[in-house]
Amino acid sequence: MAIAMYRNAKVVLIALACVCAGPVLAQDMATVAPKNTKVLVDNAQVRVMEVSAKPGEKIGMHSHPGSVVYFVTSGKTKTTLADGKVTESEHKAGEAVWNEPVTHSNENIGATAVKVIVVEVKSAK
Repeated sequence: MAIAMYRNAKVVLIALACVCAGPVLAQDMATVAPKNTKVLVDNAQVRVMEVSAKPGEKIGMHSHPGSVVYFVTSGKTKTTLADGKVTESEHKAGEAVWNEPVTHSNENIGATAVKVIVVEVKSAK
């Protein structure tokens, strides 16, 4: 009986670790979505990426430090945070927004391709 309880506890702990690991193990955007992401600059201060997504395309869970996102094209996206909160937003070409550090996934829910420039801030001096 003690062995069965030990096995059950072990299974529960492994399942819990898998559920919690998603946000903790979120990866770099360029690794998660290499076909959507082109790294333009990567140095000690910033990383600049061009990111594109066709209608219906999804970019898996990934993390950013504080960053600026510049919308090259207009588009409608759905963002899912690590805690499961979902938001939808529309942006116009030429718009720029600041984002605090975040772990999320994205989906292009619009009818046209979306292209953005992401400027991740690595250090502020």
